[in-house]
Amino acid sequence: MSEPDEIEEFARLFNGFLERMQLPPARNARENLRDRFLAHLGVDPEGLPVVASSFPSFDLPNVQLAIEAWFDEFEVIGLKGSDRGHHSLSELLELQRFGVGAVDYQRISIAVDEEMDCVAVGFYLGRQGDDRYVGLLRAANPQYGRGTVDLEVLAVSKQAGERFLTALPELIREHNVFRGQVISFEGHEFGQGVGPFRLHPRPEIARDDVVLPDGVLERVEREVIGIAEHREFLLEAGQHLRRGVLLYGPPGTGKTHTVRYLLSRLPQFTVVLLAGTSIGFIGEACALARLLQPALVVLEDCDLVAESRDFTHGGGPLLFQVLNEMDGLTEEADVAFLLTTNRADLLEPALSQRPGRVDLAVEIPLPDAAGRARLLSLYGPALDLSPEVVDEVVAMTEGTTASFAKELVRRVVLLAAENRSVPGDTELRAAAEDLLSSRDALTRRLLGGAEAGRAASIYPPPAEPGPSPGLWTGR
Repeated sequence: MSEPDEIEEFARLFNGFLERMQLPPARNARENLRDRFLAHLGVDPEGLPVVASSFPSFDLPNVQLAIEAWFDEFEVIGLKGSDRGHHSLSELLELQRFGVGAVDYQRISIAVDEEMDCVAVGFYLGRQGDDRYVGLLRAANPQYGRGTVDLEVLAVSKQAGERFLTALPELIREHNVFRGQVISFEGHEFGQGVGPFRLHPRPEIARDDVVLPDGVLERVEREVIGIAEHREFLLEAGQHLRRGVLLYGPPGTGKTHTVRYLLSRLPQFTVVLLAGTSIGFIGEACALARLLQPALVVLEDCDLVAESRDFTHGGGPLLFQVLNEMDGLTEEADVAFLLTTNRADLLEPALSQRPGRVDLAVEIPLPDAAGRARLLSLYGPALDLSPEVVDEVVAMTEGTTASFAKELVRRVVLLAAENRSVPGDTELRAAAEDLLSSRDALTRRLLGGAEAGRAASIYPPPAEPGPSPGLWTGR
């Protein structure tokens, strides 16, 4: 064979090799998606009506559970092929280049110590009665512009598909994994909208651990817990259940601690926590509270948004949107709003312009002498303290906060550890002297209280107190 012939033969064999490499092995031939639908539905899927619905991004586990509750029986299949998550159900059938593959899952927290594998991209082939369905479920994907959970339903008749979608909202409410949980909203990493929830353990706080002046806690309990306990009686008497309570006072006095106590007293309530910029999700929070009532919506540090503008709802003040959403709930809705603020003066103009949103405003003041003594006992039950020294330190710390008392006890224990001694009177005096010294003036201000004791005339209180501690990190 001449050299040109050898080259031509090599080229022919090489081209044949390349063509065969592009063909999938016969044993791995993928099942056609259209053929699978045809076998399930009993009719050609092309041309059948498709109905669709969208749900909030955080509702993926609830939508999945609702779908599975609707069907008498079902199986879930996946999709093989590139760009499989970006085509509509009709487009997937029309393109005919996608085969049956593995289901894409997304692991989502549904409780503090529990996760659920949710279908991120997958088809439900289900039957309900005599009707057969194909449902394409896709999770939100904000990175690529899809901010909602999307469900497209293929059925033999449009009426059957609409029956399916009509039944879902009630099934979502019935099987909702967030009922009775403590939830905080967070933003998406990509773009606007609510991101994944953060789930928190419910606090366990005894009533004796809440140190407030006489009568203060009782007023709050009556408005929040009392209405919940006497729900039926109030409704029969034609009274509304929706209520709003404002806790105001200097930072570190116990507003957040009081809220946490209320949460511990109402374990059956769903709790939605909003603070800082997440208060912009008040609409979504109220919708969730309405769905999962009885519910508490906690709005921490409302003064931080008193003058902020909401650029996603017409540019009005964000606080006004909060108040409008509160008013939008029906009167029989068993939803309580708990607002906290360090600056009631910033909220009062907005609240007075929209009366009825807040039914009770309660001041959480700086602890008095009896309160400061109780705080020392609460935070330092193992301290060996004499009544005389306790009285002395209580007098020295006038104008300080509960946060100050907590830090004071910690310093007592730290000094005892350094001295290899039992924490007692000597360490308490030394810790109080240290915290009340001029060098710790900023520390006292950061703990939320006015300048205390002998340092008061040297270091005047700040004009504008800072924000209170986070809901789960401090008082």
